Amino acid sequence: MIQKLRPGISAKLFLAIFTTCLLLLAIMHWGVRLSFERGFIDYIRLGNEQRVAMLSDALADQYQDHGSWDFLRRNERLVWQMMRSFDQNPDGNKPLPPHGWRTQFWVLDDRFRVMVGPRGPLPPDGIRHDIALDDGRVVGWIVSAPPERLTRSTDIHFDQQQRRTSWLIVGLSTLLAAAVTWLLSRGLLAPVKRLVEGTRRLAAGDYASRVAVSSRDELGRLAQDFNRLAGTLEKNERMRRAFMADISHELRTPLAILRGELEAMQDGVRQLSPEAIGSLQAEVGLLSKLVDDLHQLSLSDEGALAYRKAPIDAVALLELVAGSFRSRFADRGLSLTLDLPPRAPLFGDADRLMQLFSNLLENSLRYTDAGGGLTIRLRPDPQGITLLFDDTAPGVDDAQRQHIFERFYRAEGSRSRASGGSGLGLAICQNIVEAHSGSIKAEHSERGGLLIVLHLPTDIPL
Repeated sequence: MIQKLRPGISAKLFLAIFTTCLLLLAIMHWGVRLSFERGFIDYIRLGNEQRVAMLSDALADQYQDHGSWDFLRRNERLVWQMMRSFDQNPDGNKPLPPHGWRTQFWVLDDRFRVMVGPRGPLPPDGIRHDIALDDGRVVGWIVSAPPERLTRSTDIHFDQQQRRTSWLIVGLSTLLAAAVTWLLSRGLLAPVKRLVEGTRRLAAGDYASRVAVSSRDELGRLAQDFNRLAGTLEKNERMRRAFMADISHELRTPLAILRGELEAMQDGVRQLSPEAIGSLQAEVGLLSKLVDDLHQLSLSDEGALAYRKAPIDAVALLELVAGSFRSRFADRGLSLTLDLPPRAPLFGDADRLMQLFSNLLENSLRYTDAGGGLTIRLRPDPQGITLLFDDTAPGVDDAQRQHIFERFYRAEGSRSRASGGSGLGLAICQNIVEAHSGSIKAEHSERGGLLIVLHLPTDIPL
């Protein structure tokens, strides 16, 4: 089945603008023609009225000289001579239009008898002008037909010439409008076409695709948003590949150890002993913890972790979590100090916040040298609470501090997680904090270690 071609956005925009231009040209042409025809007829009517007035005055003078209309009854040529004299020598106060008389007229005596004029009935709507003497007595009338339409060949020819000129202007204006519309549509759609091409490349997997920002209007802002979207997708793709590489690396090490241990036992190189079984169990434990952390991270990334927020006391949660870690801190030769107010009301999920605090305590327990310790401070403020997890050496440098919340990130040196951490705890912490509309960041501690600054907003009064 042949798909019917549909006009693109360029053709649609061209047709829309060009149709509007044509409509405006048609309206302007109709308005100009109507104004010209009415104005031209009014122009003719004004000239006729002026000639009637002058003819009336001239005939009144002739009547006074002759005392009657006998001089005119068989002498129509006299009237036409008067009319030509008006056109050749017009009164300075009454300028006449060119081309002479344009409508029919009749000269009547005082008994309404036609003395000069065409045969036939008088027009009922004709314009009548008195022929009055100096004493005010009316001795006749001049009746002219109303100039409702053009009758003289010269006037008709002039009107036709103007009509042709008008249509010629319309034709040239149409061509000009088509050219300007074509250029305008191309110029307006150039950024759109760049966005379309960039979107096509982006959909094909080219996340390095960018479009040029050529303006500061809505299309320019759309191009900026497109570039930001492409940058985000490029970053996410890079992170996804690094994530998959890190997962494979994290899984390969314990699996290689397990495989080597089992092969050694099969070959008789190593005896099956409680120590060997304990080593295998340790590697299986690392694998189990890694899988659990990956599952928790995936749930927190997707927002699938169940959050049941309610008014809680953050101090009580911290004391509960710290109590479960005290013996482990003591076994490592570390101190655990709490600097907390009596209460710290908070609106959040108690289970997830306990997971958050546990991960932060686990991070300090793993990476703090013996003889040091961790101090937890809580400071309420009008917007919520601020928690400070301040431990001792070793610390991290500025470059490592910027990546500490990334998945599987391993800092070089003492905090390289030789103790077997999965490297996902702080990433899970960040997701839990963001789910509570809070913020978390890492800074240098004055005690030589790492300072985790955690802020959680609250919707209830402190």
